[in-house]
Order: sequence, then C-alpha cells, then structure tokens
Amino acid sequence: MSSVLERVIRVTASVLRLDPGDIKPEQRFAVDLGAESVQSIELVAMFEEEFGIEMDEDEALAVESVGAAAEYITKVCQTQGVHV
Repeated sequence: MSSVLERVIRVTASVLRLDPGDIKPEQRFAVDLGAESVQSIELVAMFEEEFGIEMDEDEALAVESVGAAAEYITKVCQTQGVHV
C-alpha cells in the first residue's frame, strides 16, 4: 500500500500535470510546482477524495509544501479515524 506521501505526490502530479518522479517533499505547491489558486483548491478537493476525509479549506490552503501536506493529511486522517 502506498504511503501518505506517495499518494499526495500522485494526486499532485495528476492535478498539476507533472511527472511524479519530479515532485519532492520539500517543494512548495505554488512557488516550486507552479500551482495557481484554482489548482490549489482542486488539490484540496482531490486530497479529500483520495483519503476519504474532510479538511478545513483555510487550513489546507495554508499548507505550502508537499511534505507538509502529507503531514497535515495524516493528522486529519487520525482525527477523523481514517486508517492510512
């Protein structure tokens, strides 16, 4: 089974049309990967779908890097009782 980080990278690659192999945990969605505001909202929605969770949109949009997103999603999953 894929790790949370691997799943975050896969979803990010799909939404931003990038090669998953080019995405690193330290990269920031907007600055390094070129995500625009509409894509950032799409990422939040796709992460919710991928993990079966509901995230606070403001909190989720404040997460800047791929690695931080994986940590945030892990925390939300634990809070909502979703096994990852």
